[in-house]
Amino acid sequence: MLKKLSELTTLCGVPACAVVFGTYDTQPDIWPSPQEACNLLERLKNLSPKKQGKYMLDQKVFLRSNICKLEEKLEKQRKKNQELEIELTLAGSLPIENECNWNNVGHLEEMLGLLKDRIKSVTSKIEDTKASQI
Repeated sequence: MLKKLSELTTLCGVPACAVVFGTYDTQPDIWPSPQEACNLLERLKNLSPKKQGKYMLDQKVFLRSNICKLEEKLEKQRKKNQELEIELTLAGSLPIENECNWNNVGHLEEMLGLLKDRIKSVTSKIEDTKASQI
C-alpha cells in the first residue's frame, strides 16, 4: 500500500502521507517520514473545514465509492454481453430455440433496437461511401 501511495505522489505530483496501524505493532508505520507526515497534517488542519472534508476519505466512503463504480461497470458488461448474445443469435451462431425467448417482449424489443442501430450504422457507411465517390 505504501508503495502505491509513493507511486501516486510521484505520478500525480500531489503530497500525501499514510499512518498505518498494524494489528500486532506497538508503533504505526508512517510514510514518508513522521516529520513530513506532521507537516502535511498541519497543512490540512490549516484548511477550512469544507476543504478538509474534500481531501479526506475513510474506508466506508472509499468502499462505497468503489462498489458504485464496480456496479456501473458490471451493468455495462451485462448489457454488452446481452447485445453480443443477440448478435450471435441473429448471426446464426447460437441456436434460436435455445438462446432466444420469442415470447419475451423485452428481449424482442432489445433485438429490434440492436437491429435498428446496425441498420443506421450500415446506412451511414453507405452514404459516406457515396459521398466520397462524388
